[in-house]
Amino acid sequence: MIYVNLDVMLAKRRMSLTQLSEKIGLTIANLSVLKTGKAKAVRFSTLDAICRALDCQPGDILEFREDEDDG
Repeated sequence: MIYVNLDVMLAKRRMSLTQLSEKIGLTIANLSVLKTGKAKAVRFSTLDAICRALDCQPGDILEFREDEDDG
């Protein structure tokens, strides 16, 4: 399963979701859906903007973990 670590990167950069929203031009609602892991897809342009704003790599935001029942 893919996990979104946006909250971790925001904390590391001491940035709020509101600040990120203003910096990249996406609504707080859309970023919140991504942050909570409820998003079904992520555009590369969105991921690019987030990585630029947070000075990080896509792998800092997205993480793959095996489901316990798949193992």
